[in-house]
Amino acid sequence: MKTNVGGIDRKLRIAIGVAILAWGAYAQNWWGLVGAVPLLTGLMGWCPPYAIFGINSCSVKNK
Repeated sequence: MKTNVGGIDRKLRIAIGVAILAWGAYAQNWWGLVGAVPLLTGLMGWCPPYAIFGINSCSVKNK
């Protein structure tokens, strides 16, 4: 897995993921678990759809 998520994109994913998880906990609704997807992709720095479509928001080139 090559890093394809970087910079602001990564920070936004983490913030949005945490916000959705927090909303789910507050609302006591299991739909809040959807927030795990952007959170994990932000923490890992890799997004499967980005890999499929050849998108790369990471400024560091992979070897």
